[in-house]
Amino acid sequence: MMKKLNIAGIALVAMLMLTTLTKAQEQTATKSATTPEAQAKADAEVDKKATDWVSSLNLNDVAKQARVKELIATHLKAVRDWNNGHSYESVPAGINPESGKPLSTMDRQIIVNSSLPKSVHENLMAGLRKDLSEEQVEAVLDKYTIGKVAFTLAGYKAIVPDLTATEEAIILANLKQAREQAVDFKNIKQVSAIFEIYKTKNEQYLNNNGRNWHQLFKAYVDAAKAKKAADAAAKKTAQ
Repeated sequence: MMKKLNIAGIALVAMLMLTTLTKAQEQTATKSATTPEAQAKADAEVDKKATDWVSSLNLNDVAKQARVKELIATHLKAVRDWNNGHSYESVPAGINPESGKPLSTMDRQIIVNSSLPKSVHENLMAGLRKDLSEEQVEAVLDKYTIGKVAFTLAGYKAIVPDLTATEEAIILANLKQAREQAVDFKNIKQVSAIFEIYKTKNEQYLNNNGRNWHQLFKAYVDAAKAKKAADAAAKKTAQ
């Protein structure tokens, strides 16, 4: 009798677990469901973005323009759909093993999105390099990341005025690696999170090669504050 009750109890628990899992899956599906109208609008926005990016290249080749536009649009949609279909909640809450701090929502979403099939990225890069020069490929990647390579490099040059050619080359290589990796993430917040990884690498590199990043950054901030105060004082005097 006891054995029968145990078997029945196990069966009941299994049934409850299955029901809970099914409900969770149904809720996720409902939450991520998109109406045909909304999907069509989202696709149209992606197509327009891809068209604008390709137009800026001035390819003067209709067939090539069409191929590159389709390539970019396909990639943008794949990244978007992967992000939208894979919630950060699928990554258990835990800690970052390097810092010991709790994983943030962004951390968990980055982990999810980094599991995007490699073929999505490989197809984009191979397709771009088939039809475009390396300079044009970089121009497309800059569109994805709103020019963060040039902007961030300019920041390093401002903070470290005597940056050497070797230091600049290594920093630039890291930023370009960040840019290529970042194209597989959905929005600018996620792109910025990827760049932060490589900015940390750059700062560690400077620290390991005779620089003191903390002091350099503090000196830059202090100088900027002093200039702002001086400009305000001059403006007040002029009035």
